[in-house]
Amino acid sequence: MSEKKIHQGRNIKRFREMLGIKQEVLAFDLGEDWNQKKISLLEQKESIESHILKQVSAILKIPVEAFENFDEELAVNVISNTFGDNCIGYQRNENPNFHPIDKLVSLHEEKIALYERMLAEKDLMMDRLAKLIEGKGV
Repeated sequence: MSEKKIHQGRNIKRFREMLGIKQEVLAFDLGEDWNQKKISLLEQKESIESHILKQVSAILKIPVEAFENFDEELAVNVISNTFGDNCIGYQRNENPNFHPIDKLVSLHEEKIALYERMLAEKDLMMDRLAKLIEGKGV
């Protein structure tokens, strides 16, 4: 059986979309030689040059290995085999080994961390927008 080829461009698209980043924004971050159309073409390529993968990796803050190795079919297979009818994920635990208040505090802290990350991302997007506006002389 031949080894399945990983589609690196599709992986870039998947991760970019999961992060909520538009092609235009990625193009802007990659530099003047890039535009939305070029990103679209990049995402259609099965194999991508390592220097471009490194640049995209730095921008999206995702390891290069994720683009090189992620196989959606394999991931779906692992998930479906892990969370089946007889899986621990579906078993009920009547005696939890955590205190419910601790769990609530933990969830609250996670929400605060998420909110702080969202604010930081908003600031980053505002900086990008300001740079884009300055570049167009608006």
